[in-house]
Amino acid sequence: MAQRYGGKYSPDGASDSAPTPPSKGFKGATVNPVGARSNILFIPPIVLAATSLNEGAIGLGLGLLGAGVLLLGAWLLRSGLTAEAEYNARKVARRPAFPRKAASGVLTGLGVAIAAYANEPGLIAPVIFGTAAAALHFGAFGFDPMRDKGMEGIDTFQQDRVARAVDEAEGYLNAMRDAIKRSGNRRMIARVEQFQVTAKDLFRTVEEDPRDLTGAKKYLSVYLMGARDATIKFADVYAKTNDRKALTDYEALLDDLETNFSARTRKMLLDDRSDLTVEIDVLRDRLQQEGVRIERTSQ
Repeated sequence: MAQRYGGKYSPDGASDSAPTPPSKGFKGATVNPVGARSNILFIPPIVLAATSLNEGAIGLGLGLLGAGVLLLGAWLLRSGLTAEAEYNARKVARRPAFPRKAASGVLTGLGVAIAAYANEPGLIAPVIFGTAAAALHFGAFGFDPMRDKGMEGIDTFQQDRVARAVDEAEGYLNAMRDAIKRSGNRRMIARVEQFQVTAKDLFRTVEEDPRDLTGAKKYLSVYLMGARDATIKFADVYAKTNDRKALTDYEALLDDLETNFSARTRKMLLDDRSDLTVEIDVLRDRLQQEGVRIERTSQ
């Protein structure tokens, strides 16, 4: 999709007197976990299916079966890598419910074994080739995360509520990102990405302490739902009319949202620090009651 050029001297560019929003640099930038190593696994099933066309009915059936198994394994690997990246990006996370990378490795070995059997019927060759393929797969991509992270002392019921709320909020952000691209305004696309970083800071804070969900509920639902709807309307209007007032109003809305989300995140962090101070004071009092004196040092 073609995008309208935006810059200092473009019709919709910012003037020298216009305030420039603070840049967050590369904060929040991530590398796509699905790289060339995983994408290349879609090539073998295509080659296997193509080379089986002239192998007769049995050879064709085995080839297509092996290609389907390999294709399913490659697809599961992409999904598993994405889930692992999300797991690693969070301080508090549950292990994937289904071990997709492990299943991908097993399917890869099975697919290669079927392909080997089609060319050399028997048991030894398929087992050797299938085992080697599975071992290489696990060596290249590893296994899925096998245990929860940062879940000690956290109410699982509350954590489930947080997970559902965050998933809903992530959906609103994704809808905003997709909608703003239709406007063709690069500055606004970058501005929405900057707001997404601020919003995700709030998400991570709530995930680390589910007790904050009550205070942040309207930010994760009502405010983001309104932001999504406003983004959709702005993108539709601006793509047709290049309305400067609509651009200014929408940018002001993003500024207000970012300010409020940042303030809420700071407040939750300060509340967490206050809770920590209370816990430390209570522990000191208990130690002193046991006859252990602690010297308080000034900071």
